[in-house]
Amino acid sequence: MREWVCGCCGRWRVSVELIRGRYRYRLAHRYRPEFGGGVNVVGEVSSVAELEELLRRHAPVGLADLREAA
Repeated sequence: MREWVCGCCGRWRVSVELIRGRYRYRLAHRYRPEFGGGVNVVGEVSSVAELEELLRRHAPVGLADLREAA
């Protein structure tokens, strides 16, 4: 599984998973430990264009702000 995180805070993450023969992009927001930690899955889409729209609607970051997670 590949994963990208935002370069500013690291709380926005996009993972790519192969589900039933199709790739799915999943956008998730991680909460800070002082707020209890945890992950909120914002949405799941099947194309990069849809991912860009999902980021635009729900996250303060865009595709250019993401970097590959170590």
